[in-house]
Amino acid sequence: MITLGIETSCDETAASIYDGTHILSNIVLSQIEHHKQFGGVLPELAARRHLDHLLEVIDRALKQAGLSKKEIELIAVASSPGLIGALLMGVNCAKGLSFSLNVPVIAVNHVEAHLFANFIDISNNIPFPALGLIVSGGHTALLLMKDINESYILGNTVDDAIGECFDKVARMLDLPYPGGPEIEKLARYGDPKSFSFTPPRVKNAPYNFSFSGLKTKVLYTLYGEGGKLDNPIIPQSSYKDIAASFQYAAFTSLVQICKKAIGEFNVKSLLVGGGVSCSNTLKEMFEQQIHPHIPVFFPKKEFTLDNAAMIAALGFYRFKIKGPSPLDFSASPSSKKTPFDFCKNFS
Repeated sequence: MITLGIETSCDETAASIYDGTHILSNIVLSQIEHHKQFGGVLPELAARRHLDHLLEVIDRALKQAGLSKKEIELIAVASSPGLIGALLMGVNCAKGLSFSLNVPVIAVNHVEAHLFANFIDISNNIPFPALGLIVSGGHTALLLMKDINESYILGNTVDDAIGECFDKVARMLDLPYPGGPEIEKLARYGDPKSFSFTPPRVKNAPYNFSFSGLKTKVLYTLYGEGGKLDNPIIPQSSYKDIAASFQYAAFTSLVQICKKAIGEFNVKSLLVGGGVSCSNTLKEMFEQQIHPHIPVFFPKKEFTLDNAAMIAALGFYRFKIKGPSPLDFSASPSSKKTPFDFCKNFS
């Protein structure tokens, strides 16, 4: 079944073609250069850029796959969570194509797709039960996966997502957006033990995440409590050490929480997904501290950041199980209640 995937949840306009076994094309038009001046994504600008370029990106995906619109048999679209204006661009486009081409459409959860990106590579033989760790700009969550269709939420972030925290700390250090790669570059030259940033944990909720306090600790270290944001008390020569110490504390928190879950639930593997998972430092830490116990899976780099290949593949798989979405489905910016379609709260 030839599946067109559409992704517009934030600032990447993306389309992909999946044939049920292989990704035939995966086109991503990034808007980073348009948002850098704001230090983050400007929602209305993101939506307008999707409006201007989405049909062009879909045409490019079809051309790369050597197919025409008439050969599309299923449309999968990211419908939640994300920026509501951006999501609506993709959802309305998908509905229009579904109606005009007379093919079914299925709504896909963007965050769930990040984890599913590990299954795009059919050479991955992932043993269950598994832990699923989502680390992205908008979400941080830990799942217990009994199999590909039965998952339970062990924990979520109680404040900032880890990617959001990296962006905010990067801004404090006068680094450009997006912050994660820039902090990692700077941290290579720093000492991760030079500042005592404690890996954050949530009291009485061992599988929840919190990064707001760590972000505030960096702020006070740079400017002092009550200090002016244009008058740092730390010399710029120490920024590399702050970057290294912050990154180490943030990633150590992830490692510690995963280690605890591995011990308690006797899982056989760990799956990591989301934009932060492309960090080489994070991969090295998981390789050194988790992999000796269980195998750790990361998506291929091209499927790590927001992309439509993960939407197409997950949509194809979900369609086989539950069929199409009704054409009146809506976009939803939030996933506070249940962030995954096949996920329940763990009890």
